[in-house]
Amino acid sequence: MKLIKYITAVLFYFIFGRSIFAGFIGFLVGAFISFKLSGGLIGQLSGFGNVAGISGIKTEKQSVFFKTAFTLMGKLAKADGRVSEQEISHVEQFMKQLNMSASHRKQAIEYFKTGSKESYTIDALILEFNSVTAASPNLKQMLMVYLVRVALADGQLHPNETNLMREVAHQLGFSPQAFEQLMAMLQAQDQFAGGAYHRTGGRPGAEGYTSASAIDAAYQALGVSKNDSDAEIKKAYRRLVREFHPDKLMGQGLPEDMIKEATERSQEIHTAYDLIQKSRGFK
Repeated sequence: MKLIKYITAVLFYFIFGRSIFAGFIGFLVGAFISFKLSGGLIGQLSGFGNVAGISGIKTEKQSVFFKTAFTLMGKLAKADGRVSEQEISHVEQFMKQLNMSASHRKQAIEYFKTGSKESYTIDALILEFNSVTAASPNLKQMLMVYLVRVALADGQLHPNETNLMREVAHQLGFSPQAFEQLMAMLQAQDQFAGGAYHRTGGRPGAEGYTSASAIDAAYQALGVSKNDSDAEIKKAYRRLVREFHPDKLMGQGLPEDMIKEATERSQEIHTAYDLIQKSRGFK
């Protein structure tokens, strides 16, 4: 198990970057390697064998996430029109990075192709996902995190992509308000994470650090407004920290690489909170 965790962490470190698609694939790389070294996935959902030392329910969640992620990735690629050659090239490159066997690569591509079919509907897929993750709301939230990151991979969000993610969120049980807030928060966090604050090490006097746009993004990243009290901002921050807490997610049996993504997201939230603290002068 230690060897699995070590290899997973190393691969994730080299593959995971600030790029949106890299983050998504970083998760899949780590998950696949962990499963591969453990003896393969159990269950028939993704066509792998049994895993020693991992409980069936946890592995089933991982299998269903793998299937759902690749299928919805194909659906998102098709949402803004035809699947481009560039998108196909990306998928092929990702399969190589995953170091999948020919049969496993074929399975992942089939999921993607299934999702990209004009006639494909997501109802049965989400129903299956919901049945497996009923007791794991954080897993549903993390799926939405990855979908938003994938949709933003080209730097813009097509209306059809937004509509698809809204429908996915609805079937996962998110209210319209919760979806809109999640979208705004994730977009702000991505914008904030790549801004001057990170490049300057968070120095208050650095150019761009105290700009109005950076502070606005920080508020959005926490899902709060400038009109909220210090106490309300602290409450929102603590809630987000709990939602992305690694120990809590591990307790739900989520893949270690998803924990890494949550940790990265938690760091962005903390950085946004730090900026708000300094701009408002509270501790």
